[in-house]
Amino acid sequence: MNIQRMTWVEAGTRACKSRDLLSSPWLAFLVFWLPAIAIVVAGTPACDGNQRTIVWTVALSTMGIACIANALRCGRVHCYVSGPFFLLMALVTVLYGLGFMPLPRNGWNLIGLTTLVGAVASCCLPEMLFGKYRDRRAGDGNQ
Repeated sequence: MNIQRMTWVEAGTRACKSRDLLSSPWLAFLVFWLPAIAIVVAGTPACDGNQRTIVWTVALSTMGIACIANALRCGRVHCYVSGPFFLLMALVTVLYGLGFMPLPRNGWNLIGLTTLVGAVASCCLPEMLFGKYRDRRAGDGNQ
């Protein structure tokens, strides 16, 4: 019985991995790494606040939407946390960039640091605590 359970769990993990957006290097680059690179580039002094607002909002929204889609698609645990976090940071970015959110003079640095620390924490800690994929047997009705 224990051998059957291991086989079923392994098969479930393989099925989740096959639906995971992060399992495709090109797709992962397009929806996660390219936006992260854009955030870094737009964070340089060469970009003004308006450009930074647009690039950071689009990049963070792209990553947030991709994470939420990935959470729904394959049950990737960290995506349940990082998706909403990225969308929240996109909202903070647009509000600050448009002048609706008062932050100190170094507000862009504060947003950037919060995003960096939050991204690392939300991508690493949930999977360290709860595993890579959520057990979807109870909620999807297919198993």
